[in-house]
Amino acid sequence: MRVSIKALSLGPLILLSGFPIFIPNMTSTDEIFKKPAIVGINKRKFEPVKDANELYKAAKLGANGDVKNKGKAAAVEADNVEEGEYAGPELPPDFDPEDAPDDEEGRFFGGGMGQGTAQAMDYLDQQDEGESAPEKIDTAWVRKLALNFEKRISKNAELRAKFENDPQKFMASEADLDSEIKSLSVLSEKPELYEEFAKLGCVNSLVSLLSHENTDIAIGAIQTISEFTDEDVEAEQEQWNTLVNAMLDADVIELLAQNLSRLNEENDADKTGVYYILSVLENLASQTSIAERMGQDAHVMSWLSTRISKKETPVTQNKQYAAEVLAILLQSSSKNRKKYVGLNGVDNLLQLLSVYRKRDPERDSDEEEYVENLFDCLTCIVDEDDGKNRFVEGEGIELAQIMLREGKLSKQRSLRVLDHALSGQSGVPACERLIEAAGLRTVFGMFMKKVGFMIILTNDVSANSLQQENEAIEHLLGIFASLLRLLPGGSAARIRTLAKFMEKDYEKIEKLIKLRREYAARLSPVEQAIEKDRRSLDEEEQEEMAGGWLSRRLDAGLFSLQTIDVILAWLVAEDDGAKSKISSLLADRDETMSLIRNTLQGQMEGLGDDDAGERDLKDMLRTLLQFLS
Repeated sequence: MRVSIKALSLGPLILLSGFPIFIPNMTSTDEIFKKPAIVGINKRKFEPVKDANELYKAAKLGANGDVKNKGKAAAVEADNVEEGEYAGPELPPDFDPEDAPDDEEGRFFGGGMGQGTAQAMDYLDQQDEGESAPEKIDTAWVRKLALNFEKRISKNAELRAKFENDPQKFMASEADLDSEIKSLSVLSEKPELYEEFAKLGCVNSLVSLLSHENTDIAIGAIQTISEFTDEDVEAEQEQWNTLVNAMLDADVIELLAQNLSRLNEENDADKTGVYYILSVLENLASQTSIAERMGQDAHVMSWLSTRISKKETPVTQNKQYAAEVLAILLQSSSKNRKKYVGLNGVDNLLQLLSVYRKRDPERDSDEEEYVENLFDCLTCIVDEDDGKNRFVEGEGIELAQIMLREGKLSKQRSLRVLDHALSGQSGVPACERLIEAAGLRTVFGMFMKKVGFMIILTNDVSANSLQQENEAIEHLLGIFASLLRLLPGGSAARIRTLAKFMEKDYEKIEKLIKLRREYAARLSPVEQAIEKDRRSLDEEEQEEMAGGWLSRRLDAGLFSLQTIDVILAWLVAEDDGAKSKISSLLADRDETMSLIRNTLQGQMEGLGDDDAGERDLKDMLRTLLQFLS
């Protein structure tokens, strides 16, 4: 039974030395000083307020906080009052000064509080000061927190079992438990205490609350777990692992999946709960092994696939977040990708993306992020052999072709998907389908436009635009390299591909040479700087810097330069006319085939023999080198 948790407010009763003191409501100052309207007199215009120091410079405070005027009234000048006269309202006719109570402490000027009331207020001030003192958060504090936490859980469980059909009798314990759960979030600021928290068994208790009958309690526990595992928490890897391993041992993934099934997003509280579950999944997926474990769960992947397919207008944050988490899980593990293919994931993604073949989502919206995440998911899927086959069978090539011609936001993303679908030894069916779908005209047309545009852009353009153009060129080059590598020799599809490079007096080859020089010009200063650094380091230091140097070279365009030279090497091997054209174009700057040969040799040196894919690539490069001698 779900019971809403409401905060309970305390009354204004104050206990001092065992006696209750009631502080009456004071009349507002506006009513005390309100003046009656005077007929026949014009209203005074607003005058600036005088300086407070001048008005109250004569007033001094006594030890108990009351004002003592010592015979000097700040608001009345003595010269204006004759001897024997009194300022202020007229006294009652039966007033006897001797009967008036003593006012040694200046009660009137002290605001009208009696001595008992003043003592009560002083007591409250002291309590406030004590509460504001910072509490030391250490191991002893964690143990105390853990003890209170376990007590709250036990008490709530006991009352729920005893008064199962009478929620009013366990509602207060539920509110206390909810408050205790929220207090645990302080630990996220002290990750060094994670280990102690786990040792005390509190992690297991916290995770167990995910199965609590009251979903508000479960959501509170999920939110706290999200805060513990958030990437902004400055925890050491060992501290994070200690906490998360304890959660995994308590079956946190299974319990999160169960909550995804029982929460109803039509309810605002449950919608928030789903968001925090996705947040926890994202945090845990930062570790590849955990991401794979989540992807293999029977419910998580299925729920994510169903959630991203739910029709919504507009796209909600949770739908976008579900697509993002799915993309993370697919990127993390080949097993997750294969599992999603088995869930008919490729067809699902193609159907969802087909809506955007001609229509763009609103910029900077949840829907735009949602679409980008769907493309990320599809890109990961087509890297698998089964994913490529399903992509071809589901007419993914044809959909990508439409997007390349008519899409806007989808154009760049579909080009990336196509590059991945055609790559690898299992990309042959996709390459052949692209030719059948008349895709050569589309991709070569884009290449001719992109290359010329990119060369112009390099002079004066934003970094973002240049990066997008570089990515587009990189994917187009990858498609060309896959076609030349995978299409069977002598087949109609291969002949049509080669004919595209030869048409119009080898204009595509001219563009390739121009593009090669552009990348070489970018890479040259980086290579010089790296060589300068290399001379000042010993062999061990050079090995440590190798990864950073490679990253800098790749950023400067090394991968694209290598791909261009592989394409040129294939054309040299396939066609004598292409070989002559390439040699002639290189000779314009006193360059020779040795440039291409050196690139291929350098690429071979970076490949190993352990991976089957790298061995195949190495054999291909070795064969191409024979045609460049």
